[in-house]
Amino acid sequence: MKKLFTTLALATASLCGFAQESGKISGSVKDGKNQKLADAASISLLKASDSSLLKTAIPDNEGNFSFYNLKNANYLVCASSVGYKKIYSQTINISDANLMVNTLVLQLLPASKNMEAVVVTSKKQFVEIKIDKTILNPDALISNAGTTALEVLEKAPGISVDKDGNISLKGKQGVNIMLDGRPSYMTNAELANYLRNMASSSIDQIEIMTNPSSKYDAAGNAGIINIKTKKNKQVGFNGAVNLSYGQGVYSRTNNSVSLNYRKNKVNLFTTLSGNYREDYQRLDLTRHYKNDDDSLTAIFEQSSLQKKYRNSYNAKMGMDFYASKKTTLGVVLTGITSPNYDRSFNTSYLKNGNAGLDSIVTAQNNEDGSWKNAGINLNLRHTLDSTGKEITADVDYINYSSDKDQVFTNSSYRPDWSKKSVDLLLGSLPSDIKIFSAKVDYVQPFKNGIRMESGLKTSFVNTDNTAKYHTIIDDIKTIDYEKSNQFNYKENINAVYINFNKSIKKWGFQTGLRLENTQNEGLQMGNPVHPDSSFKNSYTNLFPTAYVSYNANEKNQLGFSFGRRVNRPDYEDLNPFLFFLDKYT
Repeated sequence: MKKLFTTLALATASLCGFAQESGKISGSVKDGKNQKLADAASISLLKASDSSLLKTAIPDNEGNFSFYNLKNANYLVCASSVGYKKIYSQTINISDANLMVNTLVLQLLPASKNMEAVVVTSKKQFVEIKIDKTILNPDALISNAGTTALEVLEKAPGISVDKDGNISLKGKQGVNIMLDGRPSYMTNAELANYLRNMASSSIDQIEIMTNPSSKYDAAGNAGIINIKTKKNKQVGFNGAVNLSYGQGVYSRTNNSVSLNYRKNKVNLFTTLSGNYREDYQRLDLTRHYKNDDDSLTAIFEQSSLQKKYRNSYNAKMGMDFYASKKTTLGVVLTGITSPNYDRSFNTSYLKNGNAGLDSIVTAQNNEDGSWKNAGINLNLRHTLDSTGKEITADVDYINYSSDKDQVFTNSSYRPDWSKKSVDLLLGSLPSDIKIFSAKVDYVQPFKNGIRMESGLKTSFVNTDNTAKYHTIIDDIKTIDYEKSNQFNYKENINAVYINFNKSIKKWGFQTGLRLENTQNEGLQMGNPVHPDSSFKNSYTNLFPTAYVSYNANEKNQLGFSFGRRVNRPDYEDLNPFLFFLDKYT
């Protein structure tokens, strides 16, 4: 019966989450003068109340576009293109009764060419399309002022961010997030918290790669998002302060200060940031259990309210030493600490087939946790000559540690609310991850216009995950071996790659090959209920990539890409833990 309760609860929770964000707006855009495809059109989804930007999209080769997973609200759709007037749709209402709306055809009309004066300005586009990636420039939109990195990603074409901060790219989960070209190695929750604490003003560019080149790790079929932070090159001392405050049901704040000092051959920089936010989640479940003849046998009703408190403090500091005009040495230190605590209260009503109340169960859940990481990066960049020959090297060491203490209090009552029993479940979930990686990259341009990239990389990962659970019944504390476990995992990946690209008039070509050897081993510690188990694995794979692009004109580009990749689970998925709402869910 417990398994049945749990299975249906998870299914119901998934359906509830889907129903809350399942709206879709679609349509198409054309040149209103000749009814042909509008060149280089961009589609924006706006909030109807204040016209703030929520999402962008690029029409397909027939001019069609769609926005998915929309909440119930009022929206506007705006179509724009160089040389045309902006066109807006009528206000679109997404509701439970109206989940799918089509704007029909948005007609773009040519803008007037009568000008009294001409002012030439240079401004980056928010979205740039390259042969193997899409580039976002956050500074190009004034609406990004005071926002976070996660909020910028929410507006990006092809990217979706759910209510828990999980990022998907073109509908695929498990996107690899990189920071300045280095893997983040964070869990989904930790990464979401980190991106909420990163001010968009500190971001230079965001690179979106649905089919990454062989330069990048082969893991992940969902693609890569590389967040490149700004580096100040001004001489002397300068700095910037960013303060922001938001208010929903609860408040949130995001603050940072960046300082930079450059003199002669030395450049010193630091960024300190901190945020605080409160979130809540309300979940109501109703489950009906039936006999084989479809008659009702039981009813389960549950109401859950969860409130989350999050603090996060980030520090990044480093130094660049310009040893010569051709050689730069650097060191970067990073640190994050994020204390958090969750509080939830659940009430469940168990009824018979006639809707008569049999019993009541309440659950008070408290979880106190902390997540910390510290890292050091050593880097070298050396230019060999004026033709563009260049060698770069990076060495990284990162240590992640987290700890969670959980207290679940379950109380059972009779229909008149007289208490029957109380039991406690105590959980302790420490986790430690150590990562070392080193890589060397080389760039070689040739006289015939071919550009070659090649490199080597090695990485070592060691994880130790533990879950210890105890039950307390009638003041007697007993370890729960069914829920408790400890898992150790080690992984070593060695890789070599080579890339070539060349442009011929309107054509662009790029091809590459990556070879990876992976060695891993895991040990699941045993206990009196479950025996030890372990494994070792070693395999070598080739990962080819190819890209072709054709620039038809200044506004239109066609592209084709091919790549082979491999799926590897996230480190937190190697030893998944249970999360409890109450004794039934």
